[in-house]
Amino acid sequence: MTRSGSVRKLLGRSLVTGCVVAVLAAGQAAGAVCPPDDKAPVSGEAAPGTTADPAVAAAPSDSDLYVVRIDPDPAAPGGTTVLHAFVGNLGPDRTASPFTVVITLPAGVTAEGPFFPENCYEFQNGHRVRCTFPAGLPKFRSATALIPLRLSPDVPLGTLAGGYVAVRGDDDRVESNNRQPFTIEVVESTGPRPIV
Repeated sequence: MTRSGSVRKLLGRSLVTGCVVAVLAAGQAAGAVCPPDDKAPVSGEAAPGTTADPAVAAAPSDSDLYVVRIDPDPAAPGGTTVLHAFVGNLGPDRTASPFTVVITLPAGVTAEGPFFPENCYEFQNGHRVRCTFPAGLPKFRSATALIPLRLSPDVPLGTLAGGYVAVRGDDDRVESNNRQPFTIEVVESTGPRPIV
């Protein structure tokens, strides 16, 4: 089998499910609508509403993913806060490939699930988190990963720097806006102030 033939065969398998994937606005879940197994197309057939030629269906888009800087709320040593890893698409096309968001945390901070979306997972002893989003993010729409964070009890008061959010997608045409830093303000207490 030629290389192009094997690529078509692999792409053909990806079309067998006939799923429709939707990515919603910031803070909302991505979803997939799939037919029952007995309604799925037979291997080699195109899914309903898709192009018969898998090579056409897999064409990359002209999309531009970018990261918006959003600093988490302040937290006390030993306390928690939540990082909103916010990614948007400047277009002009909807994304044609899945994209990955990687969060790197400052020293003294670890990720502590549950995460959103649920496919996020921590690695490097909880100091990094990776999340994936499906293809289909429209122009001027966004996706957000919510990552709860735990500060070490011995972090000093002040500003924790060194954290950043990065996004990567196979058809993202501009890489200069794919990474943004964030900082966490460590405060003595995040509880309510006493009434004087």
